[in-house]
Amino acid sequence: MPAYGIVGAQWGDEGKGKVVDFLAEKADMVVRFSGGSNAGHTVINDQGKFALHLVPSGIFWPHADAVIGPGVVVNPGTLLDELRGLQERGVATDRLYVSDHAHVVMPYHIQLDLLEEEARGAKAIGTTGRGIGPAYVDKIARIGIRIGDLLDADYLRGRLEAAVRQKNQVLTKIYGAEPIDFDQLFDECIEHGEALRSYVTSVESRIEVALAKGANILLEGAQGAMLDLDHGTYPYVTSSSVSIGGACTGLGIPPSEVRGIVGVFKAYSTRVGAGPLTAELDDEVGSKIRELAWEYGTTTGRPRRVGWFDGVAARYSASINGFTSCVLTRLDVLDGISPVKVCVAYEVDGKRLTSFPSRLRVQERCQPVWEELPGWTAPTAGITDRAQLPAEALAYVARIEELVRCPVDVISTGPKREESIVVRPILPDRAG
Repeated sequence: MPAYGIVGAQWGDEGKGKVVDFLAEKADMVVRFSGGSNAGHTVINDQGKFALHLVPSGIFWPHADAVIGPGVVVNPGTLLDELRGLQERGVATDRLYVSDHAHVVMPYHIQLDLLEEEARGAKAIGTTGRGIGPAYVDKIARIGIRIGDLLDADYLRGRLEAAVRQKNQVLTKIYGAEPIDFDQLFDECIEHGEALRSYVTSVESRIEVALAKGANILLEGAQGAMLDLDHGTYPYVTSSSVSIGGACTGLGIPPSEVRGIVGVFKAYSTRVGAGPLTAELDDEVGSKIRELAWEYGTTTGRPRRVGWFDGVAARYSASINGFTSCVLTRLDVLDGISPVKVCVAYEVDGKRLTSFPSRLRVQERCQPVWEELPGWTAPTAGITDRAQLPAEALAYVARIEELVRCPVDVISTGPKREESIVVRPILPDRAG
């Protein structure tokens, strides 16, 4: 009963969309388990280039079900726009299933997200402004609206009246903003519910049946483990459990059903928004990498902060997720850069640390301890055979394996599906 978790191993933007699309050739089902439209997964295949925010990256394979799980928060308008965009480009969406337990991102969540971030001033976290955090707050506070509620007008009315009453108190009395028009919002919710009705189902039962049949299931994560709500660089984190534990709670899959856990690492580090990034490059090399790789957010368009590979953070990520294999992306971006560096330890207050510190105040004072490796001049872009990689690139990959303490089973040498080196297969062939 093989389920395989695909987890961002750094601060997000590691190329999970490409990796999931590539691996989904052998998958029967691809399931998003956390996050919302604050995630952006870019996929380039023979159908074109796509920027996905809610739809799982396996949607392009006609044999695979694409599932949005209960742990995801869904903006119905965004999802419908995304579906229309896919359909207009000839991508079939009839195998998409949306959990009736997934929570709804409401317009007031987006409004509050922007107001709260503005109120933080210089201490702003750098949220995407998509309402994700406030939606998860309401979920925990038990006043959230779920996708299934949109299909039941009588039940929805009672739930929404209570939520709007509370939100209007906050909007008008704390922020001096205009109140929410209940009737307008209610009508919009009913309209979205009808538009999504054919997709909404109990996905837990579908997953259970698929596992019982021995189907290959990919558990698609969003963001990266260093942004995990519990284990990341809090408070500069996302609002959900994006490490592998979130796949079990966000989908209802027992941990015993997860056969493999794949960590997706970029060959260097990036981060969007505030928070510590010890290996950061605030120089010409960082700018060069940013422009070569076009390191700008898929969702926000913001320039990403860039740094060398952080072995300390990578090893910590591997330890909290239990990676059984890794995928290394964007190796080709480092073509022609020499030397290349990796951060092998931190130094703080005269002490050398090889374990990731738990407290933010310590993380913020850490300085990188670098190890230099020779770069390579021969291009790696588009290579599909490991034997064709330059010796220096192979040595770089081997050093990352040592630091992470996990084998690199797939190397991505470009953004397209076929620009991949399979060192060892991660998924078995599909049954039948």
